[in-house]
Amino acid sequence: MKLFIKYMVCIRCKMIVKQQLENLNIEYGTINLGEIEIIGTITKSDRIALSTALLKHGLELMEDKNAQLIDKAKLVIIEMIHYADELPKQSHSDYISNKLNYNYQKLTLLFMEATGISIERYIINHKIEKIKEYILYEGMSFSDIAFRLNYSSVAHFSTQFKKETGVTPQFFKGLKVKKDKNNKN
Repeated sequence: MKLFIKYMVCIRCKMIVKQQLENLNIEYGTINLGEIEIIGTITKSDRIALSTALLKHGLELMEDKNAQLIDKAKLVIIEMIHYADELPKQSHSDYISNKLNYNYQKLTLLFMEATGISIERYIINHKIEKIKEYILYEGMSFSDIAFRLNYSSVAHFSTQFKKETGVTPQFFKGLKVKKDKNNKN
């Protein structure tokens, strides 16, 4: 049996879920981002206890099938952008549809209805955050970033970054350099 957990999007979240399952003596198999595999059955009282324990940590058991699907789509996108070494070469729509085994057109409608933004906008938002991370923490070149995130060119990457943030990648990088210099003085 699989349970789906909203907001479980990082390693720390997985550790919290694992701890709560162990505290409640609930047998589990794998714990992935957004879902846990329960071994055997889970009683209603155990489900309520788990739900209550998770809520204390900002996590939430999900019962609604559409909400589960939307959350799975978000997790596929987060894993694709933030945790994969390289983005897939196939289109985002094909990749997401294949990973979820769900019709992409139907998914886009559900996603827009549930979140108020399109899947493509969600992807762009996460790509921008990943770009910032690459610039701030990894010091990657713009051409390496463009390649890693499947932009057709550095110009395309730069244009989208400026459109989304209001500043160029070069200016953003300069802010980090300026901050680093101020911290040394």
